[in-house]
Amino acid sequence: MSLGTSKAVFQVLSRAVPQTGYNDSLVNSSDLALHSQFRVKCIKKRSSRHRDLIECSSMLQSRLITQQFQWMGVSFHDYKTYSRPRLQTCKCQQAESASGITTGDENGSRLVNDGETSNSVSNGMSAKHILEFEDVEAQQLKQEKEVLSSNLTNGSITDSFDTIGRNSIEEEAWDLLRESVVYYCGNPIGTIAAKDPTSSNVLNYDQVFIRDFIPSGIAFLLKGEYDIVRNFILYTLQLQSWEKTMDCHSPGQGLMPASFKVRTVPLDGDDSATEEVLDPDFGEAAIGRVAPVDSGLWWIILLRAYGKCSGDLSVQERVDVQTGIKMILKLCLADGFDMFPTLLVTDGSCMIDRRMGIHGHPLEIQALFYSALLCAREMLTPEDGSADLIRALNNRLVALSFHIREYYWIDMKKLNEIYRYKTEEYSYDAVNKFNIYPDQISPWLVEWMPNKGGYLIGNLQPAHMDFRFFSLGNLWSVVNSLATEEQSHAILDLIEAKWSDLVAEMPFKICYPALDGQEWQIITGSDPKNTPWSYHNAGSWPTLLWQLTVACIKMKRTHIAAKAVEIAERRILRDRWPEYYDTKRSRFVGKQSRLYQTWSIAGYLVAKLLLADPSKANTLITEEDSELVNALISANPRGKRGRKNLRQTYIV
Repeated sequence: MSLGTSKAVFQVLSRAVPQTGYNDSLVNSSDLALHSQFRVKCIKKRSSRHRDLIECSSMLQSRLITQQFQWMGVSFHDYKTYSRPRLQTCKCQQAESASGITTGDENGSRLVNDGETSNSVSNGMSAKHILEFEDVEAQQLKQEKEVLSSNLTNGSITDSFDTIGRNSIEEEAWDLLRESVVYYCGNPIGTIAAKDPTSSNVLNYDQVFIRDFIPSGIAFLLKGEYDIVRNFILYTLQLQSWEKTMDCHSPGQGLMPASFKVRTVPLDGDDSATEEVLDPDFGEAAIGRVAPVDSGLWWIILLRAYGKCSGDLSVQERVDVQTGIKMILKLCLADGFDMFPTLLVTDGSCMIDRRMGIHGHPLEIQALFYSALLCAREMLTPEDGSADLIRALNNRLVALSFHIREYYWIDMKKLNEIYRYKTEEYSYDAVNKFNIYPDQISPWLVEWMPNKGGYLIGNLQPAHMDFRFFSLGNLWSVVNSLATEEQSHAILDLIEAKWSDLVAEMPFKICYPALDGQEWQIITGSDPKNTPWSYHNAGSWPTLLWQLTVACIKMKRTHIAAKAVEIAERRILRDRWPEYYDTKRSRFVGKQSRLYQTWSIAGYLVAKLLLADPSKANTLITEEDSELVNALISANPRGKRGRKNLRQTYIV
């Protein structure tokens, strides 16, 4: 039977929309040459993921229908754009259907073989029957065009394709997320940072980063897949005890690695055998050699989320896990020279891991620190050795909460107050405690600050306030109740008021505004990767969608997150899941942005899962503690002086 006859028969039997002279530009000779390889791969994937042919057929049909719309002046480009691996899967399934191979059951069993179908069709078909098929196709096409025209008139077709498009984006995202999973000794242990086929220089993007895995881990938890998160928690805990040195100096024992890689090495004493080992990086190999302060804080947050989601509290109750929590707390609560309750860190010690002028007391670290303290207090088992540690933890929570709420908060009223500050005050009751000079208020801030709304500034040090808006720190301060309820609503008010600046064409700006000119040269050292409106210098990061969603759900303002997700869905699949976007309105994929960035994928999935069931956000949210509020009131931190008893030391 000829190819045209086979195609006509396939179209009628599958009731797909016929195409005259259909030519898929994505199908080339190399694709056809690898047809058998892809067919085996598709059968394997379909069997393991319990997919049947109906799902692929609906996708295929929607793509065929989309071709018919082009002559009507309607573009559905966003809904029929798939990454190349997805197209290859669908082409494989299309080829199987055309040749008569159908996998109707979930196990991928063959119901009809090639020979039987070919023989029965070739023996039973005649030219007359083929003409009848063509008449049926023409009549069917005419009817479907009339239905489509009617649907376009009343708008129902748009809703249908919205649903198809969004479902396909989520399916693509889950496929990519699962393909990024890293295995150690046969067990899933994490996800790599990015799997970009367009880049030959992988640097460390093929490693599992602690901070990058957080949205991946939460996505798996929300999906009910707990093993990978449990393995990640326990294996990274083992790495905490590794010896960490750089130039003969070792940091604190509680430091968690920034990332790790699974390597295959020859077995000692046997060159013919190999073994898998975990190779951690604590910052001694990182660009800039910066220690990851946020890794341990995120680890504690994920540990609590695992217990809340899975109901398995045995992990956090283990002796080694309890010891790991205490080691992180000991490192963070250690006495130092600082007069402030905030953590003092170097530049680049968190998500912004390059020089961006955030050294000192950056908001992101303080928000994660506060959250980790709350989570640790909830998980620490009561015992004699923990009493002093819990007491120190509670004291720090009170001081940190007051410090951030009182001194980091800024709105129009506070800005006017700073504008009228007196300087060089020497007094225990000074209003301008940090000797901030009013001339530090930049002209952009005076114009940018809305009448309704406010935010927590990026950093506070003696004679210095960093007035930039840092997204992660503000959003997480809403999630963990570091910001008051009134402040939390004001932060979301500001996001809505400044939507065109913070979201524009792709959510979400990592900070605002960008450093430029001489300021950029001095603060970043003329960093060519952090040019204005790029990367960490006010670039847009899709992974921040999940923090935005959790914050909006907590404040019962989910419409903000839903709007941001809808904007992301317009292009993130077409752009192949970039790490970040450039330009003031996020119009370009970042100039050095990795594609198929895992936490961009996972951030989108977490946002979608939480919007579908907002109650699941409770595993991440910490409500304001009434005991903490009472302690703030009774402590009266303003100007309190006097001799205090020496604190007892605690041993971990």
